[in-house]
Amino acid sequence: MIHFDRVHKHYPGGHEALKDASFRIEPGELVFLTGHSGAGKSTLLKLIALIERVSQGQLVVDGENLTSMRRNRIPYLRRRLGIIFQDHHLLYDRTVFDNVALPLVISGVSHQEISRRVRAALDKVGLLGKERLYPITLSGGEQQRVGIARAVVHKPVLLIADEPTGNLDPELAQEIMKLFLLFNQVGVTVLIATHALDLVRALGRRVLHLDHGRLDEAMVTTR
Repeated sequence: MIHFDRVHKHYPGGHEALKDASFRIEPGELVFLTGHSGAGKSTLLKLIALIERVSQGQLVVDGENLTSMRRNRIPYLRRRLGIIFQDHHLLYDRTVFDNVALPLVISGVSHQEISRRVRAALDKVGLLGKERLYPITLSGGEQQRVGIARAVVHKPVLLIADEPTGNLDPELAQEIMKLFLLFNQVGVTVLIATHALDLVRALGRRVLHLDHGRLDEAMVTTR
């Protein structure tokens, strides 16, 4: 599903965010990405979503070489991905329903199908019945659930999340992690960047650890 082969990412000014990163994530895996602030976790996720481009090396996602992917192919790649951010990136002047529906609207899905799939996604995250509310009226945990519903409403094969529990208390963080497990159980490949090491250890899944842009092989573990 994801294959990094000696990937480097350089930024102007000489900063090297990723250095010679190589690893594979197989279809159907749930993997955690850990490391200190500035270790390169967000950069790695941005490369997978083609928000950033690889500077050197090869990156293959879902059978496609992202290193040479043309710009006009990027939207088709992203339709297979679900992306979740720590700060939600919700539209606060739109309802919960409209926020979750956005990927389907962009893809030209019919109104009837949008209605069915949005409600199904909200049901999965425990927010059915709140589709007409505005995000500003929801708690932080509920807003994160809206972001997750929006990320999965188009049935992605790969779900990537950047610190999805960073602003939540431990109980809410645990509930959000359970949602990722639920999606993984139905075959979605999941990669989560997180500082929540207690949750990572409790779930016992594979961990990739970044240290100043390098994968620390001593910290790569399996169940």
